[in-house]
Amino acid sequence: MSSDTRKALGLISIYTGLLFFLIGFAGRMKSDFHSRLEISTAGFYAAGAFAALGVIMLLLSFKGKRS
Repeated sequence: MSSDTRKALGLISIYTGLLFFLIGFAGRMKSDFHSRLEISTAGFYAAGAFAALGVIMLLLSFKGKRS
């Protein structure tokens, strides 16, 4: 996998994490929704996982470009 591909996948993963964070935040703010705590918690966990994966992929893409 090339460095540019890793960089693109890392950015996609970070933005997917941002999307899941916004879903979790919206689930937390919706006060009359039945399962808001479960949705917000799952959204925050997924956001953390995707953001961490994206940062790792970005760091690996920069390391590969220097070699």
